[in-house]
Amino acid sequence: MNITRRFTLLAGAAALAGCAGPSKFRTYRGPEVTRVIVDKGAREMFLLHQGSTLKRYKIDLGFAPDGHKQFEGDGKTPEGDYLIDRRNPDSAYHLSLGISYPNEADIAYARELGKSPGGDIFIHGEATTFAFLKSDWTAGCISVKNREIEDIYAMVRNGTPITLYG
Repeated sequence: MNITRRFTLLAGAAALAGCAGPSKFRTYRGPEVTRVIVDKGAREMFLLHQGSTLKRYKIDLGFAPDGHKQFEGDGKTPEGDYLIDRRNPDSAYHLSLGISYPNEADIAYARELGKSPGGDIFIHGEATTFAFLKSDWTAGCISVKNREIEDIYAMVRNGTPITLYG
């Protein structure tokens, strides 16, 4: 009786473990990503190692993609040199990597005009709603497919430089 009960519990646990699905956390053992480049005009992002392209991704941007982000709510994706400065494993957009916008110059410019520069700019996965059906749907972030952000999240470390240009 005791053996049957243990077998049933183990079989049930194994069945439940099979339902868990694949993890969104990947491992990466390749060359270090030394820079991220975002070409807003071409809607492409590149992960580089010492100037050589490791990966290329098609991206979506903020809903007003032309020009540099200046104020909170303008729908623009920043342009310039920043760093990947944080990670969010519990992002509403699958996974996300934070970009160090705003920098001192961004803050000073917005303050001159009495506005907030905004913040919380990320590279992230897809929306859970139908917003992703329209290109350039974010509030200023960079969006890729969920499977792609899983790879990017594994490959790119905090402190990695990122350059965004129009």
